[in-house]
Amino acid sequence: MRGLLITFEGIEGSGKTTQAYRLSLGLSAYEPGTVLTREPGGSTVAEQIRQLVLAKGAEPIDPRTEVLLFLAARTQHVENKIRPALEYGKIVVCDRFTDATLAYQGGGRTIKDEFLRALNAWATGGIRPDRTFLLDLPVEVGLARIRGRAGGEPPDRLESEGIAFHEAVRARYLDLAHQEPERIKVLRGTDSQEALAHQIKDDVNRILSGRISSAQR
Repeated sequence: MRGLLITFEGIEGSGKTTQAYRLSLGLSAYEPGTVLTREPGGSTVAEQIRQLVLAKGAEPIDPRTEVLLFLAARTQHVENKIRPALEYGKIVVCDRFTDATLAYQGGGRTIKDEFLRALNAWATGGIRPDRTFLLDLPVEVGLARIRGRAGGEPPDRLESEGIAFHEAVRARYLDLAHQEPERIKVLRGTDSQEALAHQIKDDVNRILSGRISSAQR
């Protein structure tokens, strides 16, 4: 049986990274295995691109350059980690994936949706998430979390964008969820970590149970 691709999406500070990690821990006993990964990143080359595209530098990054860097990282990630894991039957839990491109470069940078979807399909070879959890919360709340995170880590290049950019990203995410309600499950990012983890794990268990029942028919 092909593996399962579960992705987490949301604006900055939504808590998606925490929930992706918690889900992967909760699925640690699953056979043939679970893979926790992230975008941009997930492979050696993709992590190098991550450092380049998220770092604040003296030279501004053109939106066209930005989207091409993200797609280059995604191609490496898919071919070196995600596709092999899915073919082996593993559950892949990914912090951001193709919807992030539609939300950030589409909503935030206003690049045409049709163009971005074509790029996503090309970069992934047609791989799409089986379930996407969108953790939604007000932009001001998310950015406040970024400012107050442990260790005082400064915001990266995208986190440093203005309120209007992040509002456009959030609006695009919600629009995507409206278009694909069967795949994208919207959760309140202001709920407690424990409540969110419980909702997510229950939903994933239902998906797994349904797949096992179908395979036994």
